[in-house]
Amino acid sequence: MAITATETDTPAARSFGPAAALSCRECGERYDLAPRFACEFCFGPLEVAYEFGEVTREAIQSGPNNIWRYAGLLPVPGNVADLPNMNPGLTPLVRADRLAAELGMRSLHVKDDSANPTHSFKDRVVAMAVEAARTFGFRTLSCSSTGNLAGAVGAASARAGFRSCVFIPAGLEEGKVVMAAVYGGRVVAIDGSYDDVNRFCSELIGDPAGEDWGFVNVNLRPYYAEGSKTLAYEIAEQLGWRLPEQIIVPIASGSQLTKIDKGFRELIRLGLVEDRPYKVFGAQASGCSPVARAYEEGHDVIQPVKPDTIAKSLAIGNPADGPYVLDVCRRTGGAVAHVDDAAVVDSISLLARTEGVFAETAGGVTTGVLRKLLDEGALDPRAETVVLNTGDGLKTLNAVQAGVTATIKPSLDAFKESGLL
Repeated sequence: MAITATETDTPAARSFGPAAALSCRECGERYDLAPRFACEFCFGPLEVAYEFGEVTREAIQSGPNNIWRYAGLLPVPGNVADLPNMNPGLTPLVRADRLAAELGMRSLHVKDDSANPTHSFKDRVVAMAVEAARTFGFRTLSCSSTGNLAGAVGAASARAGFRSCVFIPAGLEEGKVVMAAVYGGRVVAIDGSYDDVNRFCSELIGDPAGEDWGFVNVNLRPYYAEGSKTLAYEIAEQLGWRLPEQIIVPIASGSQLTKIDKGFRELIRLGLVEDRPYKVFGAQASGCSPVARAYEEGHDVIQPVKPDTIAKSLAIGNPADGPYVLDVCRRTGGAVAHVDDAAVVDSISLLARTEGVFAETAGGVTTGVLRKLLDEGALDPRAETVVLNTGDGLKTLNAVQAGVTATIKPSLDAFKESGLL
């Protein structure tokens, strides 16, 4: 139901903390806080709008060592830290001096979200969706997923007492499929691409069979997406309450990038950080790069593609937030770039060799794009830069497992003759 600003003081609104309404990103129409994701007037996507109270650095720093330290900036109840949840967040911001030296940079950090409970950033967004699902009375959590989200939904459902049933495209990395299944929920593979899976889930929402299901990235998407803002909050806090001058973010649906920008702008508006320029750069694999292609060609409309890349967690051929990614990158003076699979694999090895961070293929994409932008002169090597690693390399071992060992006879002479010394 569409509402006015004076109609937001309801039990549902109060259970979402500072969240006041849902707002259409296209026409600005406002709606009550409900499990909906599209504007009934223009079909634009909905996002959470807030009426923030006073938020201080001191209050945040005295909070729990996870994303709930930012509860006053999120659509969650005030007692969220006491509820059964996976409690993700506050992952390391690694000072990457050796990688910076190899690339000729002055200041580089890696935000390593592989340290989350299920080893990807998806734990952040699912934590938001779980709290929305509690409020709306859903009993089953579901999603369409390229892998990491399925595992995060399975784990969070087990912890919070929900049933789970997740849908994935057939042919995902085996480790991600097993991880999604081990928590006891159902895992259903669809013979098609991620976009086919997503369309199927949208149909299921409208069927009576799915009426008590909370799809974290469909009918709960406005709340779910807000979890990505916590990356922005943490990076700023870990840098000593300042924004990085440059940040490189992987693009799947594009929501993560746009919410990081939203988080930075909220911190500025609340006076928690200095208002200074920052540039946002998007990263895609060449085998699934519709946003990067649109950026290169100067277009505002994203032309869908059929994914063909080892970076399966980013293999969304029709990214919902693609146009908004273009807006953010152009507004901030950033860019969107892509690298091929060979560069992804090489960049995974580079990050592991220099910093001891084993990234999944998405982290290879962001590190590869970092190198490419530096080579092209599009990234300032003197500026303080953050690159995101959103998942653990143990999930995508097939990308780097060739030729990793040398076999010799069990003798000192054999070792000396091998040339390995």
